[in-house]
Amino acid sequence: MYFKLRNEESIKVVSNLANEMKDGSNMKYEDKFKLTHEQSIFLAKKKWDENVYCGMKMENRAVTFPQTKTILNGINVPNIDLNDIQAILNMRDAWKYLFNTIDEPITVDYFCKINEYISRNESLNWGVLRNGIVGISGTDYQPPIPKREDAEKELYEHLHANLSVTEIALNIFCWGARGQFFWDGNKRTSMTLANKILVSHGVGILTITDKYMEKFNELLLNFYNTGDAEKLKDFLYENAIQGIVM
Repeated sequence: MYFKLRNEESIKVVSNLANEMKDGSNMKYEDKFKLTHEQSIFLAKKKWDENVYCGMKMENRAVTFPQTKTILNGINVPNIDLNDIQAILNMRDAWKYLFNTIDEPITVDYFCKINEYISRNESLNWGVLRNGIVGISGTDYQPPIPKREDAEKELYEHLHANLSVTEIALNIFCWGARGQFFWDGNKRTSMTLANKILVSHGVGILTITDKYMEKFNELLLNFYNTGDAEKLKDFLYENAIQGIVM
C-alpha cells in the first residue's frame, strides 16, 4: 500500500511525485532534510529515547527524561508507577519493531501492529481497530467508530498524496490522533507511524520537546474541536522536525 525505501517501485513513485510538483521550493511543508539511509537510521537511534519520553509527556505521565532513559537501559527506578514503566517499555518495543520493519509497506495492519506494542496491557484491547465509543478529555468532539474499509481508503489517500514526505507524515499524525482508531495510545501510535515515514525516507524525525509540549497540547485540542489541522501542522513543522545538518 505504501512505497518502500530503496526499491524500484519507491524510486518510481518518488520520481513521479517530483515530476508532478510544479515547484517543490514553493511547497509549504518542504522536506527540511535529505539524509541517506544510514544517516537516517543513525539519527533515529540517537533520538528514539527522546521520542519515547515525548510519548510519555503527551499522556501526562509523571516521569522525567533521565528516569525514562534509565528505564530504557534496563535499570530499576524507585517510586515510578508500574503503569508508567509499562508504557515506557511498550514504546521501546514499538521502536524496535519500527527499526526491524523500516523498509516494509504501511498498511492498516501495520498501523494496528504499532498500537499492539504501544497499548499492550494498557487498554481494553490493543492492536485492533476500536469498536466502541470513546471521548477525548477537554473537548466535546466524539470520534466516530472506525470502519476498516474507510481507514484503508483514507490511509492510502494520505500516503499517496502529491505532497512532500514531511507533509504526508504530519497529515498521518493528525489523521490518526483525531480519528482515535484505537482504545488507547492514539497519539503515540500515530506519531510512531509518522516517524516510520520520516525515517524511512531520510527527512528527519518528529519529536516534541518539553519546551513545546504545552503549546502542542493547546493546538491539538483546537484541532480536535475544529478539525482544522493547519495551525498544528505549522507548529510541528517549525518546532518538532529534527534532523542532521551536514
